[in-house]
Formats: sequence, structure tokens, C-alpha cells
Amino acid sequence: MTKKYALQGLKVVDFSWVFTGPIVTKYLGDHGAEVIKIESATRPDGTRLMTPFKPGAMGLNASGVFANYNSSKYSININLREPRGKEVVKKLVQRADIVLETFGPGVMSKLQLDYDVLKQVKSDIIMLSMTMVGQTGPHSQQPSFGQVLQATNGFVQLLGWPDRSPSLPVAAYTDYIAPWYVLIALMSALDFRHRTGKGQYIDLAMLEASVHLAAPVVMDYVANSNIQDRMGNRNPGYAPHGVYPCKGKQRWIAIAVATDDEWQSLCKVMGGPEWTKSPKFDTLLHRTKHQDEMDKLIGKWTGNQTAEELMAKLQAVGVAAGVLQTGEDLVDKDPQIKHRGHFFEIEHAEMGKHLTELPPFKLSRTPAHPQRPFPSFGEHTEYVCKEILHMGDAEFAELIGAGVLA
Repeated sequence: MTKKYALQGLKVVDFSWVFTGPIVTKYLGDHGAEVIKIESATRPDGTRLMTPFKPGAMGLNASGVFANYNSSKYSININLREPRGKEVVKKLVQRADIVLETFGPGVMSKLQLDYDVLKQVKSDIIMLSMTMVGQTGPHSQQPSFGQVLQATNGFVQLLGWPDRSPSLPVAAYTDYIAPWYVLIALMSALDFRHRTGKGQYIDLAMLEASVHLAAPVVMDYVANSNIQDRMGNRNPGYAPHGVYPCKGKQRWIAIAVATDDEWQSLCKVMGGPEWTKSPKFDTLLHRTKHQDEMDKLIGKWTGNQTAEELMAKLQAVGVAAGVLQTGEDLVDKDPQIKHRGHFFEIEHAEMGKHLTELPPFKLSRTPAHPQRPFPSFGEHTEYVCKEILHMGDAEFAELIGAGVLA
């Protein structure tokens, strides 16, 4: 029978939380995989408590962040400190293809649920552990989080203005880079198992998954012994390269000019003002040396126009330009995102209607679709135990009463 979804039949036991792991398991679930997310009363996913919250909604089922990254999953509460809780986990693993966890190094070993244990339960299990810097090494036990990892991999040193201290982004960019490597690793391991019948353990370090974005910095140091520093909005290969004010409250446009031909196109759209004919601006090298003056002149011109109209004019002549879009722009106004159907409205029993993102890649024969809205905390504990693990009523009631399923 033809599968409706690409990963239909795949079974995943999910110990991940916050961003990277849940993004991965959301993509797996949206493509048809059965994803069972394990939480507990002492350790709910931290994003359940992360703003923004749905107005009027309270508790662990009100976070818009959690809602977006956890569609298509079942939620079961298991107390992993209880021996019988571990036995429930092993029953889930017996029927699973993948176990994914984002605990710190050594935690799964302490819980006696590491790969060496789980492969005795299911010999061909694929287990992926994702940590900040990997399972081994001198810094492996160092507590960390995505925001801090951005400093470790060299990002923060480059963010900000040369006359100010570095800027720490509010978002953990590394959390949005690593998922693609996790997906590649998991698909590769599944292919290997399909060909050989063997599972394997994957040790994925988010530091290594993201540090490649600092490749130009590394190359500049290796080739030139130069340590790059903060440049504000500047880029050595572009001039102009910046963000300029437009008509309206907090409306801006980004413009990046890479070649002299693009510069001439920009000058033409600007109406060929006299200042553009100065030798100070005739080549990329000259424009780079006089960027402060050039940016002020361009800003005076952009300030009299709407960002959307200006973007259209510049793009029409081959100049890279883009409106700095707000959340409102992305959801309600961007025609490209609307055309692609990236935001999907889904209804949750407690939160009501809300948006979730679809995967940014579309499979022509088996497109992704959210199987269900994000799970309320522990919503499927009874369903997973009774319908998936075929647990009897008496055993389920005993485990609930003993605090094992909590």
C-alpha cells in the first residue's frame, strides 16, 4: 500500500526538549512518524514555560513556542527515577526505530538508559544524543545553553559595532542550525540499518554543527593571521551594505551591492544625484573607504519612500534589497509565505486556534502535514500505555497511583 507520508511507520522515542530536538521530531512527526515525547512532572519541556503565551491561557499548555515546535507528537509522563518507569521506557524502545535525547553527557547512563543498555533491549535501535559540545572531551561536562554556545563558536565576537562590546542575540541561533545535521544523521543511520540490519549510536555536538558558519573567520586567521572583529552592518565584499530608514514608524530596508554594475543600477533608481558621480564612490574599493558618508546620503533618499515600494524598484533592476519584516508582516502580509502555505492553522483543545510552521521543504509525492496539534502535558499517557503498549487497566492504575506515570 502506498504510504501517504514519507516516514509513516517510523517510531521515535523522544527525550529531547527546548528547540533543536523538538524541531527535528516535529519534522519527523509532520512526515508521518509516530513520535512519543517523554516528560515528567519534575521535568516538563522548558519551552512550555516560554513566552509568548496565548492571551487568557495559563499553565503548561499555553506557550506559543511549544505549540509551534511540537505538533504531531504524543505526550507521556514517566518518572525516570522510578525503576518501573524505566521499564515502561524499555517497552517503548522495544518497538521503536529511533531514540533521541538532549540530556547532558552521562545523564542517560545514570538513568541506566544509555545506548549500551537500550541496544540490549532492541539490537538495531538507532540512538542519537545531542549536546552542546559532544559526549567526550575536556569541556563535555561544562553546563551550557544555546545562547552561550554562540559565544563558544565565535558568533558573538562578530556581532555588534566596532566601538562597543559584543552583542548576545536573544535567540540561540545554534539551535536552528543543528536540526539539519540531526536529520541527515538519522536518515543516514536508517539507510545503513536498511542495508545491514544494524543500528548505531550518534554523538552529535552542536558546537561542531554550527562552527562551520565561522569558516571565513577561521580561513582569514589561517591565511592572513588576521583576527576578525565587529563591523556593524558592514561586509568587506559589499558597499553599500546596510539597513536604511524608510517612510513610516520603524520601517527599514536592507540593501547590499556587490558589483559596480549593481551600484550603477542603484544610482539610476536614485535618479542619478550629483554625489553618486564623485570618484569617492566609483568603485567598490572607494565606496568601502567612504561608507559612513555614503550611508548617510542613501538614508536621506530611502527615508522618503515606503520600504515595500523601494524593495520592488531595486529588485526590478537586480539590486539585492529586502524589507525588514515584523511578525505582522510575516504572518499577514508576505505574499510569498502565503503562497507557499508555510504557516498552518491548527486547533488545540485548550489553546484554541493557533499557527504552526510547516517544514521548509516540500516532498511532491508525500507532503508533510501536522498529524495533530501540540500535546497537552501528559495528554496521551493513558493512550500510549493502553493502546500502544497494551497495558491492562489494573497495571495502568497501579503505575499512576505509585507516581511512576507522573
